[in-house]
Parts: sequence; C-alpha cells; structure tokens
Amino acid sequence: MRVGTAETPQGTVPVIERDGALLPIGDGATPLEALIASGAALHPAGGRAGSPLDAGTRLLAPLRPGKIVAIGLNYLDHVKEAGLEAPEQPPVFAKFTTSVIGDGDEIKVDRAITQRVDWEVELAVVIGRTASRVAEGDALAHVFGYTVANDVSARDVQFADGQWVRGKSLDTFCPLGPVIVTADEIADPQALPLRTRVNGELVQDSSTKEMLVGVAGLISFCSHSFTLEAGDVIVTGTPWGCGEFMDPIRSLHDGDVVEVEIEGIGALRNTVADVR
Repeated sequence: MRVGTAETPQGTVPVIERDGALLPIGDGATPLEALIASGAALHPAGGRAGSPLDAGTRLLAPLRPGKIVAIGLNYLDHVKEAGLEAPEQPPVFAKFTTSVIGDGDEIKVDRAITQRVDWEVELAVVIGRTASRVAEGDALAHVFGYTVANDVSARDVQFADGQWVRGKSLDTFCPLGPVIVTADEIADPQALPLRTRVNGELVQDSSTKEMLVGVAGLISFCSHSFTLEAGDVIVTGTPWGCGEFMDPIRSLHDGDVVEVEIEGIGALRNTVADVR
C-alpha cells in the first residue's frame, strides 16, 4: 500500500495512492500520523472503490513525524570520502520536524546563515508501533513503512557548531515522500537502490545493502536509548557522493534541482531557492 497526505481545497487529507489516483482514507480528516498510531486498518473512504480526488490534487510530505531520528556515517564509502574512521556504534542526532517539506516544495536557503548546502539521499523508516528496548530480531515488526528522505545539510554550520542539529534542521532541510510504502510491500529494506541527481547529473548511486548497520539494527539500537513511537521517522544515513567531499567542493545554488529516489518507493524533486 502507498499512503500519504494530499492538499485539497477543503484542507489536508490522508490518502492511498492506487493506479495513479489518490483516494481519501477513512473520514478524510484524521491525520495520517494519528491513523498510524491508532493501529487501525487503512481503507479508502467509501470502501475499496472509493471516489478519487481531483487530478490536480497535490501530495504533501506524507506525515508530520513525532520526532526525526537521524543516523550519521552509516555507509562505509561515505565514511571514507569524509576522511573518517568507521564508528563503533551509529552516531545519532535529531532533525527538527519544522524542517519537513514534501515533493515539489522549495529548499529555502538563507545565505546569511549558510553558503555550503549539501544533499543526502536516505531511506526513511516510519515507526508503526511503540518500540522500547526491542531485540534486533523483532525490530522490523515495529515498522509501518518506508519513504524517501533528503537530509539536506548546511555543512559550514554543521562543522562550525561541532554538532549537527542546527546545520541539519534549518527550515525546509528535510524533504520527505512522496508517499510511504507499507512494510509488507518492501521484501528487504537492505536491498533498495538509491540515487541522487542534481540538475539531472547523477551524483549518488548506491544501495541500502551497503549500510554498516541495517534497519533492524538501528531500530534496536535507538530503542535501547529512547522510546520510538508510532509516527516517528528514522533517516538511516547516506552513501558516497555528497558535494562537500568532492574535489573541488560542490554546493547547492539558487535554482538547482535536486532529485533523490529509492527504487520501489519513489522520487523527491525539490528546487533550491535563496531567501531574498
């Protein structure tokens, strides 16, 4: 099942994407994150043959997470390109939920704050039920589904601060979507090709099989430190190909178009816009 949130003239509506059409879920008013937390089965309003929304309806970010847990340095090739040693355990940081935008929204950059804005394609894991001190073997049973994330990063801020939260949490710096694919449709989250294109040029091309710690391990690790709740999102790290570690360094500029995609889930396309 492919689910998300759409913008209509009447307001935002949780939807199922089916055969290119968007069908409202349930009462059409309860936010998707609340539906996930309730554990209720997701069905189109009016049953399986519910009426689709107008063709011009636009998908937004699929949900507003309770918290965004981000993982750093989780692909060995990215660790090497950054000139670092592989960590003994996953580095964990947060991205504020106010950074979330959807497919087609602008990545807005305030040049008074940052000059070095970078891209990072990442698999995002949406938690479906409370996970606390979960064993790795049981971890995937706590997953609702998967979506695509771009962990946009203000590298100059990130490195100057000495910690990552501000440089990773600027408004609009967490594109998510376009939809969530439920876990039953992803046979193996460690076998998903993922890519980034900037202005049509391929800059990242890898697979989730290259993760140092897989999805199940990350859920277990995090849940032993803090409770993961339904609607929380874990962004699981990025592979090689970030602009900051190219020679010369490449950063995003006004008007650049960034597309991050994961096979079997979808693609996010966002344009960079300098704040005037």
